[in-house]
Amino acid sequence: MITSATIFSISGQKQFEKIALKVFRFQYEKNLVYQEFCDLLKIEVQKVKSIQQIPFLPIQFFKSHQVVSTTNAIQATFTSSGTTGMITSKHLVTDTSIYEKSYQKGFSEFYGNIEDYVVLALLPSYLERDGSSLIYMVEDLIQISNHSDSGFYLHNHDELIKKLLELDESGQNVILIGVTYALLDLIEKQQFKLQNTIIMETGGMKGKRKEMIREELHEQLCEGFGVSMIHSEYGMTELLSQAYSLGNGVFECPSWMQILIRDTEDALSYIPQGKTGGLNVIDLANINSCSFIATQDLGKKNPNNSFEVLGRFDNSDIRGCNLMVL
Repeated sequence: MITSATIFSISGQKQFEKIALKVFRFQYEKNLVYQEFCDLLKIEVQKVKSIQQIPFLPIQFFKSHQVVSTTNAIQATFTSSGTTGMITSKHLVTDTSIYEKSYQKGFSEFYGNIEDYVVLALLPSYLERDGSSLIYMVEDLIQISNHSDSGFYLHNHDELIKKLLELDESGQNVILIGVTYALLDLIEKQQFKLQNTIIMETGGMKGKRKEMIREELHEQLCEGFGVSMIHSEYGMTELLSQAYSLGNGVFECPSWMQILIRDTEDALSYIPQGKTGGLNVIDLANINSCSFIATQDLGKKNPNNSFEVLGRFDNSDIRGCNLMVL
């Protein structure tokens, strides 16, 4: 039996691979959608001996199927954002304590004790809908930061500017986590020179502004907030773990999450480090859904296992993987 304690105590590549293979066999047996997908690919489970041989489920399955590896009751349903009429992803979570453990431990791996920070959140498009896993996470981080100044901001920019300036000037460590377009809106109202504040963007213009390349975006944000680096969070509805970038768009995963880069022309093969391909994510915290996800993001992997996100596939079809996708 694989427990969350096993997953969150992984140390080293050998242990990661051993547990990932156990999770693969468990999910093949218990997750009927994943099992059907593997069967269509004619995967012989007993012959899968490395993580490179594990099939990765296309992320669109979360739009068309119930991706679960357990019969336990659903505790939360996380949904992706989308315009009216769009089919959105649904991540059925049967144990929210695993998600909580994942983001709390993940945050502390990269940033230390949450209680050392005031957490300010500028996430309007997420706050204005139900089912956001990001709001669930940030709400909890605000609570456990145990600081009366921590909190959410919607369109009350003046109030946020005042709070940010006060806290930064007092020497308090602050994390401002914001959706990209809202951070740009904020620096149009006020230019900062922040000394003790981390600016973390969660990506996405949400149709509010035109998309920008990362270098240009981060340059604008650095200038507007008066900081030398912009941090980023890489997460999604279909994952229960996040990777973090402490600057320059280079992301690192917590110890129970890894990235593989697949060939864009052949979804079942991999390409060398430094080359651009599709991002496959192993998220072992997804023990009760599917831990092996072929995303629609493009990126590359560096020799030290960090990775960069370089864009998205132009169309929704992930070649060679759409056997069952509706």
